[in-house]
Amino acid sequence: MHKDRVYNTCLGFLHHPEDAEDTAQEVFMQVYESIGSFEQESALSTWIYRIAVNKSLELLRKRNRKKRRGFFMALLNSDQPDEAEDRTFFLQPGIAMEKKEEAKILMEAIDSLPDRQRIAFTLHKIENLSYKEIAEIMEISLAAVESLIHRALKNLRKSLYVYYSEKE
Repeated sequence: MHKDRVYNTCLGFLHHPEDAEDTAQEVFMQVYESIGSFEQESALSTWIYRIAVNKSLELLRKRNRKKRRGFFMALLNSDQPDEAEDRTFFLQPGIAMEKKEEAKILMEAIDSLPDRQRIAFTLHKIENLSYKEIAEIMEISLAAVESLIHRALKNLRKSLYVYYSEKE
């Protein structure tokens, strides 16, 4: 019942269909293993989304550690291969971009947002969740969600303006 939305949530953070599939599978494994500890303080779907967001962020943090390690190894002239991963373009329902390059620039701008802004923005604009649902998933107030999304939009405008003004 939740598989498509969980997959799309993971894809919104990870941008790689294979990673999103693997992470979605991990989400449902954790749901299965932890369902006994679900305290029903929120809706089941909210609890599942929270797990999906956390699993996605765990993978992103793991990737970033590998990238930093690869960077430092390169500085030390190590023979270790560069572990920086290629960012491939992805298509996802809800993102209607005419050109791959514009979509990639937008995704990079979203990825550069602070974690909490990126989470709130992704859940609202890509997953079409309400502010109330986002507040429950992130365990914050409705006002905090509004503020995070407002700041995310402001930062994205600034980031994209800088990019396009430098391009001209």
